[in-house]
Amino acid sequence: MRIGIPRETKTLEGRVALVPAAAGDLVRRGHEVWVERGAGVASGFGDAQYEALGVRMAADAGTLYARGQLIVKVKEPIEGDLAHLRSDHLLFCYLHLAAEPALTRRLLEISLTAVAFETVELAGGDLPLLAPMSVIAGRIAVQVGTTLLHQPGGGKGRLLGGVASTGRGKVVVFGAGQAGGAAAALAAAGGANVVVFEMRQERLERMMRLAPNVTALYPYHDVVSRELADADLVVGAVLVTGARAPHVLTREMLRGMEPGSVVADISIDQGGCFETSRPTSWREPTYVEEGVTHFCVTNMPGAVPQTSSQAICAAILPWVDTLASGDWRHNDALVRGINVEAGELVHPALQVMAA
Repeated sequence: MRIGIPRETKTLEGRVALVPAAAGDLVRRGHEVWVERGAGVASGFGDAQYEALGVRMAADAGTLYARGQLIVKVKEPIEGDLAHLRSDHLLFCYLHLAAEPALTRRLLEISLTAVAFETVELAGGDLPLLAPMSVIAGRIAVQVGTTLLHQPGGGKGRLLGGVASTGRGKVVVFGAGQAGGAAAALAAAGGANVVVFEMRQERLERMMRLAPNVTALYPYHDVVSRELADADLVVGAVLVTGARAPHVLTREMLRGMEPGSVVADISIDQGGCFETSRPTSWREPTYVEEGVTHFCVTNMPGAVPQTSSQAICAAILPWVDTLASGDWRHNDALVRGINVEAGELVHPALQVMAA
């Protein structure tokens, strides 16, 4: 099969879906791999590295999409990409269609088959292609949130880890999956007092084992409101596979927080889990609501493209190989990942939303 890897066009998105070594492996397996010129440069991978492994280079996006049958990219297609997509394309990337009704309509009109990374689901419910980026996003949320608490950036001037003779800062995390767990672990390692809200008992127990400065609680409304009142940084990492994220932090709760506090919504790709969240980009990553700084960038891992590209490539390569084999319909996890096909909504969560 002819596999096409386009250059990402989302604002300040530097990731590439396949690094040279992975593309070379696919070539050795008999596939014809095309990469748009410059696609890997922001991740530290030059065109010559691809060419040395037998990868073919496309001069521009039009050529790339014309050559490719299986289109593998990182982020959802935007206007420039959509102009090149065809009904016979098989698209494999992050889509997050629950928060993108306009994109959903366009993909239905194109009538292609689109399998979303975030909805490829194993029998036990694990999401193997979402996990690596979730871990990175969790860490970035804490790293950026720590900086936004600095007074020159409009923060309250709190050092999360504290020092002798001062109190530790406080981080509240909603969700104890891959993203929330990574955020909690980094915040705890930095010395902050961390409170994690989660509904599943096994995850609560895992969070309690992270460190002595981590407390894991069930999200009762009154308990959440109490813990938010003196929080310095709040991280949202709540996920319902394929569906919009539920709101776990209301505007009323936000009003109860101290001015100069920070909230980071990792769930923004799925619509956001804070009532006051709205999508931002790395060009303009923050805004202020009710005196609280909001960080809601929809491609957080794109800030570290070299690390992120290596991580996502290692996760998706076996699945790309399966899709390219042409016999992927027997793979239940990939079938569960189909979002749209032949002008119809396929994923159950999207069907429910459209009903």
